[in-house]
Amino acid sequence: MTARRWQALLAGVWAGILLAIALIATPAPFATLPSADAGRVVGRIFAQEAYVSIVFALLIFFIERRRSGDGGPAFTTDVGLALGTLFCTVAGYFAIQPMLEAARAGHGPWSFGALHAASVGFFALKGLLVLALAWRLAPR
Repeated sequence: MTARRWQALLAGVWAGILLAIALIATPAPFATLPSADAGRVVGRIFAQEAYVSIVFALLIFFIERRRSGDGGPAFTTDVGLALGTLFCTVAGYFAIQPMLEAARAGHGPWSFGALHAASVGFFALKGLLVLALAWRLAPR
């Protein structure tokens, strides 16, 4: 299997994971559990997703760098998309999540709602970037 096909496979699986989380895994706990319990379940889902996203982004990035290292440009659109997803993961989970906990306790300059909206925005942007990456890498 070629490096490009590995990238396409990784991007497709990653897009499927993100869509499953957004459309199935996060709404289900809120439909069946008390809000506090559902929040803990969804928080755990997003913690696992953040680490999976870092691994997928780095794998796609390193495969692309190796492919383009053979005389190609150092920065490609696919590298940019992979780095964009990495940024969205770090900002959306690792930066905002601790602030969400503080906002829930009544501390910090931003409200829980504003931080939650920012977190959802980063997740949605990451999803769009991964879908664009999967589309670009798909065999023609």
